[in-house]
Amino acid sequence: MAPLVREFPEHHGLSSKALSRFFDRVEQNKLQVNSFMLLQDGQVTAQMWRAPYRPNCPQLLYSLSKSVTSIAVGIAADNGYVHLDDPVNHFFPEQCPEHISENLEKMKIHHLLSMNTGHHSNIYNAVTGEKDWVRSFLSLEVECEPGSYYSYNTPATYMLSAIIQQATGQQLVDFLMPRLFEPLGIDRPVWETCPMGIVAGGMGLSLTTEGVAKFGQMLLDKGKYEGKTIVSEAYMALATREQSDNRQGAKRIDWAQGYGYQFHLCRKGCFRGDGSNGQLCFVAPEQRIVIAATSAFPHMDQLQTFLDLIYEHIIDELDSSQTVLPLTADSVALRQLLADMAYPVPVARPIPDNAADLDGRLYRIGDNPEKLHKLGFARIGERLEVRFCYEESENRVLEFDFRSPVHVHDSHVKDLAIHRQEAVTYAAWHDNMTLKLTLLYIETPYCVSYTLHFTAGGIKLHFHKNVSMTFREYQVTGHQIK
Repeated sequence: MAPLVREFPEHHGLSSKALSRFFDRVEQNKLQVNSFMLLQDGQVTAQMWRAPYRPNCPQLLYSLSKSVTSIAVGIAADNGYVHLDDPVNHFFPEQCPEHISENLEKMKIHHLLSMNTGHHSNIYNAVTGEKDWVRSFLSLEVECEPGSYYSYNTPATYMLSAIIQQATGQQLVDFLMPRLFEPLGIDRPVWETCPMGIVAGGMGLSLTTEGVAKFGQMLLDKGKYEGKTIVSEAYMALATREQSDNRQGAKRIDWAQGYGYQFHLCRKGCFRGDGSNGQLCFVAPEQRIVIAATSAFPHMDQLQTFLDLIYEHIIDELDSSQTVLPLTADSVALRQLLADMAYPVPVARPIPDNAADLDGRLYRIGDNPEKLHKLGFARIGERLEVRFCYEESENRVLEFDFRSPVHVHDSHVKDLAIHRQEAVTYAAWHDNMTLKLTLLYIETPYCVSYTLHFTAGGIKLHFHKNVSMTFREYQVTGHQIK
């Protein structure tokens, strides 16, 4: 599998100066973009990973997983395993309710793909709160006739994964390995599952940024990659044209251009797959552009801002004649700018001479949403070992160094559940009694910090998380115990 070719944007009608302005605006708007790849005509003309994020580290994609599941359905349909007008309930005779409503009987694979199942409200918690997600999905009331009401529906995408498993006898990842991932040169990915072991479909997939870019290039080339057909051009045409009207109630312009088969339609003939916190696969067919990005946006309004900047500084700056622009000092400056971008992690500081002596200390922590019960410390020179003890889950022991970051593995949530994953730890004293511990989980957008203020026989703890589906911060006190 040939690697992606690196090129200058000027050779594809886009100036490095325009791209530098784009990244300047990203920084000015405080958009925490952790990785970025721009492909023009299939060649990489700009790429960035904020240190310590790196190219070979897979990133959690959240709902961008849906777009991959859509292509899986297209491949299954191309090979006769399913048809888009197959009724959903026919695949699960053992899990259907005793009485099948008229609207449930009318629900087809097409409706799952287009987020038009007939469910009137968000059914996520009702489905994922049970062990058997398929049975739970089929048991819910379908208030509207399928096809008549658009409602974003992650369990609908899960049902597509379950249908592929029923129809092919293979779990989604196994089905896609020879048909999508291997042809794109993507190693077997991690994809979270439901309690019954069915791939989540609508969430939970992790790919490298380059893997997302290659997926986007396949979409741009109407289902082909390096000349090999992955999915039919006919399915791609269906997937990337309006199947549902998503305009009602939409507050962001690129969420009100129509919805395809697990793809959002965008302005100027573009389309995208996206996920929580700003994960993105953006395709501009007319300009032959693909953008893959992973981010840590606290809210999705920032993704709209990011898209606005893409239009203003990339799409609209592209020379309409596609002429080759001259290389200038800006070309070198852009590459250096992107190479120097780093996550705003704490700066290492000298340990104060009168810093609190933590070695051997153990604190009992008050009630908190993390259910952290005790916090213990062991000091070995410039290094600090911290033990996090919980009421209902396994203890964690993490290593910090006051001089430099430490790469560790830690248990932390991804999309659906807690997983062992890579993290980078930082420790810095703010003053002789205040210590800040930072954990950057580089397989996800999550950055967690504990600011600890030590008092005589006690501790004040402030927890903060940059993005979260649940709580983002809390403050609690504790007292020292033997």
